Amino acid sequence: MTDTSFPLHLGQQSGLPASPEEAQLDYVPNPRVGSLYLVRFAAPEFTSLCPVTGQPDFAHLVIDYAPGETIVESKSLKLFLGSFRNHGAFHEDVTVGIGQRLFNEMKPLWLRIGGYWYPRGGIPIDVFWQSDAPPAGLWVPDQGVPGYRGRG
Repeated sequence: MTDTSFPLHLGQQSGLPASPEEAQLDYVPNPRVGSLYLVRFAAPEFTSLCPVTGQPDFAHLVIDYAPGETIVESKSLKLFLGSFRNHGAFHEDVTVGIGQRLFNEMKPLWLRIGGYWYPRGGIPIDVFWQSDAPPAGLWVPDQGVPGYRGRG
C-alpha cells in the first residue's frame, strides 16, 4: 500500500505499469469518514490477455465500494487496470484478483466487483466477487450491465 500522505500518481506524469504486480495503487484519506456511501468505478473497455492463446479478452468491469479510512485515487486505479493489457490470466483470476487487491490494501467497509466479459469461444463469462454482505443502510444500486445479447 502506498503512503497516503503523498500520492504517487496524482498530478504527476506516470507511465503504464508493465504488469499488475508492478502497479502501485494510491490511497488518499476519505474526505467523508463516518459517512456511509458508495463509490462506483466503471471500466467499460477493460482488456487483458488469454493466458493460453495470447489473444485479447474484453470486459466491462464495475467496482463498487463503501469507503473506510481511505479511498483509491482514480488515476492510480486507471493505471493499475491498464496494466492488465499485456497480462495473461483467466477471467476469474483477473476479476477476483482486482477485487481482493483493492479490498486488502484499501480496507473499505465493503467492496464488490462485477466482471462482464465478452464471449470467449462463443460463451460470455461473467465473474462476481464481494468482500461480504453490504453494510446495513448502504444503498447498493444494480450494476446496470445487461447480460450479453450479441448483436441486436
